[in-house]
Amino acid sequence: MMIRKFTLLLLAFGYTVTPLTAQFILQGKIEFERTVNVHKQLAVDDDDGWYANFKSQIPEFKHSYFNLLFTPELSLYEPGRESKEKATPLTESPASANIIYNDLTNNTSISAKQVFDESFLIKDSLKKYQWHITKESRKIAGFDCKRAFTIIMDSIYVAAFYTDEIVPSSGPESFQGLPGMILGVSIPRLFTTWYATKVELQPMKANSFTPPKKGKNTSYAGMEEYVLKSLKRWGKWGTRYIWEITL
Repeated sequence: MMIRKFTLLLLAFGYTVTPLTAQFILQGKIEFERTVNVHKQLAVDDDDGWYANFKSQIPEFKHSYFNLLFTPELSLYEPGRESKEKATPLTESPASANIIYNDLTNNTSISAKQVFDESFLIKDSLKKYQWHITKESRKIAGFDCKRAFTIIMDSIYVAAFYTDEIVPSSGPESFQGLPGMILGVSIPRLFTTWYATKVELQPMKANSFTPPKKGKNTSYAGMEEYVLKSLKRWGKWGTRYIWEITL
């Protein structure tokens, strides 16, 4: 209890606390690196051999960065620093501009997502995940994390790594619902991972959490209906695109 009081006092005055002393972290900022294995993604969609002709011209991995601001009541996930990698048409992700504002107290979410030329503003409740916690663990960004898994969209396996040293139940994209902060997510079927690269412990001001406001008002179900109609003819590529934008 004394460690917790001391940690909160340091946070109140804006000091940085290392993971070794940071018991019960309540607010701060996390940078996530999103990594996509582009070669494996495109190989799955290569029904007629077109990909083999372009493989040498496309980087194997695409990296992008997002920030997650958090308190016990709110979280905001948004694009972070720009990657130094050269952008190419086949490596651009449909989820590269996602903004997700979660009100953890009221169980509500406001998300901004871009689907081709259409911008959506999704107002809905927080997504519910049936997490299964395992005995496995690993270190991420200096924190001891436990492994959990769930199934989304009927068949997509998701592995997550969370730490109970950071109290708010949040994480990258729409992932949350574990007893602590999610610092790592892996979705093998999408050949995509999200891992925290650093955690900055700092007091967060209320005006840091501004929900997105631009886009066509809808729910997750409404956006999925629109996307299904638009991408039905695209086969496996269209299915994967739907998975990515609905995370």
